[in-house]
Amino acid sequence: MKKISLRTRVLTGVVAAAALGAGTFGAMSANASAPAAAPATTVKADTANRNLQQSTHLTVDAASKAAQAALDAAEKENQRVAVSVVDRNGNTILTLRGDGSGPQAYESAEKKAYTAVSWNAPTSELAGRLAQAPNLKDIPGTLFLAGGAPVQVKGAPVAGIGVAGAPSGDLDEKFARAGVAALAK
Repeated sequence: MKKISLRTRVLTGVVAAAALGAGTFGAMSANASAPAAAPATTVKADTANRNLQQSTHLTVDAASKAAQAALDAAEKENQRVAVSVVDRNGNTILTLRGDGSGPQAYESAEKKAYTAVSWNAPTSELAGRLAQAPNLKDIPGTLFLAGGAPVQVKGAPVAGIGVAGAPSGDLDEKFARAGVAALAK
């Protein structure tokens, strides 16, 4: 076997890397300028198609309106709270931390909102269920304390509002319900 000099090996490696780089750049450029190919199959998006389901979600504006209404209700009673609004899937749309609210309020509000939308029930009701099913509290991301309220459309949950930081869960939930009520206006 013939020995190849170090210079030849380095030069061959540089040429190969340059060719590979040019090929990759060319392929990326071609992909960026070429129109996307049509999918092989299409799904007709109509209500007769039983494979599709429509769902309702709050807009950011609606979530902001609800959160601000809950925060305003708390401020009227001199309560320092955080308010969180989550979508149907439990993803946080927004969280407002009121002036002076405690460090635990932010996360607690999110968990109460998540819990309310997950079970489509106020968290005060859900807290009562712990006596029959104490393992519920072990579900990640949930908080079974009063202060969460679901937002419903035709009885189905589309969002959850959670409030935390007031001295009682009853007050937190009262403020969360004020947020839900603001959406009906």
